[in-house]
Amino acid sequence: MRGDKLHYLERMKSTQNAAMFAHAKEWIFDLDNTLYPREAALFVQIDKRITGYVAKLTGLAPDEARILQKKFYREHGTTLAGLMAEHGIDPLHYLTDVHDIDYSVLKPHPELGEVIAALPGRKHIFTNGDTRHAERTLAALGIEPHFDATFDIVAAGYEPKPRSIAFERFIDTHRLDPREAVMFEDMARNLEQAKKHGMATVLVIPLRGTDHGAEDWEFEGHDGDHIDHVTDNLEAFLRRLPHSNGVA
Repeated sequence: MRGDKLHYLERMKSTQNAAMFAHAKEWIFDLDNTLYPREAALFVQIDKRITGYVAKLTGLAPDEARILQKKFYREHGTTLAGLMAEHGIDPLHYLTDVHDIDYSVLKPHPELGEVIAALPGRKHIFTNGDTRHAERTLAALGIEPHFDATFDIVAAGYEPKPRSIAFERFIDTHRLDPREAVMFEDMARNLEQAKKHGMATVLVIPLRGTDHGAEDWEFEGHDGDHIDHVTDNLEAFLRRLPHSNGVA
């Protein structure tokens, strides 16, 4: 039922007038499960490493560590933020550890790079991961040259999305007008502040019919008023915009 509801929402919201994006000069993309499909399972590797990190740090059994991990994720925005607040961990050590993964599972997606390159204005990565992870992910996808800047969790002062301060720091750092911005994200809650700051929003959901392994709570808010559009195919969505300049 959850998948049916999500894809019904996609069909309904995708009929809205794409002209609302005609003003866009700033294109903001989340990284994980947004620029690559969730079913690629890259983030599954990170998720497992986070569980292992929490287990080693706390001495909890893996099942208990995972429960604590998800509690921190829901309450603090990221597991990292929870571990910093309640255990005082070194964030750089954590980021290095959890991103020690195999990027070869990602398939190059040059077509996505082409359509992103055709968008007018600046293209940003805004991620709760770190820059090194973003660089390796984009390189594996073959789309790294098409982005102007990466704003990572370190640049945000370890204040993660969905916190308002993370968005404020991103906006200030890049001196952008949110009214000229579109943000693409796989987590609906991370788009609430984007909308409040004046951005257009696009929620990227799992591809129809795939085994993506997402948990129910991750889709909370997907039908909220702060979501302008929903898609399960980022490349196809971007091609439908007038900014595609005929890229086909």
